[in-house]
Amino acid sequence: MSEMTNTEKDPKEWVTGDEKMTGAQASYLQTLSQEANEPFDETLSKADASRRIDELQAKTGRGRD
Repeated sequence: MSEMTNTEKDPKEWVTGDEKMTGAQASYLQTLSQEANEPFDETLSKADASRRIDELQAKTGRGRD
């Protein structure tokens, strides 16, 4: 089993995870939400926004290598 890097750390474990999402997260989430025909929640925390991005990327096919 490989070790997780900081970029792979579970959002639940982020020290700043409960802070308001970043501008970049908000912008990307708006785009993904539109593409997925899903509502955009501007009140998400950084950690929740990260999880939502993952969900919407899976739904839209974005973010895949």
